[in-house]
Amino acid sequence: MKEVFSKRVTMFELFYDLVFVYMLSQATGIIHHLHHGVVSLTSFLTFIIVMVVFLNSWMVQTVYTNRFGNSSWRDITFTFIDMMIVLYLSNSFTNVQNYRVFFVVAGLLSFTLFLQYIIVLVRSSSTDDRKIASVFAKILGFRTLCLLIGGGISGIVGDLIALIGVVGSWWAPSLTGKYTRRHPIIFSHLLERLTLLTIVTFGETIVGISEYFSKDSFTGWSVLVFGIVAGMFYSYITEFDQLIEEHQRGETGNRLIYLHYPILFGISLVTVALTFIHENEANPYFAISCLYGGLLLFYFGIMISRIYNRTNVAKDSLINYLKLGMMIIGGLVSLIYPIFEKTVIITVMVIVINIIISQMTIRQQSKN
Repeated sequence: MKEVFSKRVTMFELFYDLVFVYMLSQATGIIHHLHHGVVSLTSFLTFIIVMVVFLNSWMVQTVYTNRFGNSSWRDITFTFIDMMIVLYLSNSFTNVQNYRVFFVVAGLLSFTLFLQYIIVLVRSSSTDDRKIASVFAKILGFRTLCLLIGGGISGIVGDLIALIGVVGSWWAPSLTGKYTRRHPIIFSHLLERLTLLTIVTFGETIVGISEYFSKDSFTGWSVLVFGIVAGMFYSYITEFDQLIEEHQRGETGNRLIYLHYPILFGISLVTVALTFIHENEANPYFAISCLYGGLLLFYFGIMISRIYNRTNVAKDSLINYLKLGMMIIGGLVSLIYPIFEKTVIITVMVIVINIIISQMTIRQQSKN
């Protein structure tokens, strides 16, 4: 099969992303509520489950569109149906003690994805495409059954069945390489879609720090808090816009997709942490741990992505470890002095130093 290197992101894909703006707001809201100065373990686990279900569904839909989507009326209809399901799903996990409705509706979302691959399996004349459609249909069918059964059974047994479906279907695509390499993804299209999703996630962070920019709360510290977010965004764009090779050959897309999970989870943790670090009700050690835990996840994802860099760009692992080391040192110092002002200054310094290291590496490489 002749490999294709470009595909335009359609307006319907961008329209589909709009519901994820709302979803991210709802999901991040799960870990915005403090109990005795910290977020409860139940809330954290709920947040992880909800994010994995949503992000995995988005990823599967994006990969389907990348390989098989053609903006037909069938694809457009499925897009609108999925958008309505995601909107309903976004309002179904407000009660963290009862996952029943969430599991059932998530099962319906998986079922629509399952149907799209079944249609490819039935209609495609390509043996490779039929094999790809078959394996993804099995994965989605398994998740659909687990979620619907788990949603229908109360108690720990139902939760366990649903979680097996969520975790299994999240991990299973990484094992499909022997099929998906026969019809590689269009790397530039997947890269653009993931970049747009990340920008949407940063948008939630901007909303989160907006409280620093009111008439009564705006100070010099507000500028530094914004600097943390701006520095993270610059770090992301430097890698995924300036350094990455967009025309990768023979890619399944799995690595690019999975490395974005820590990036997206990291941004979400930073979002809530930037709210917590100046609240008197929040445990300062917990808030700082969330902040630097999020930063470590974020920069770890960027570190892995360097494998996609252009051939003329350095991929020195020592630079990556140096950046992560700076994050760890910054986190430890902030925990020793758990004061809002010192935490903000230290965090800005760490991010700026990491940016300087990256820029010096790029310039040195360009001279060579």
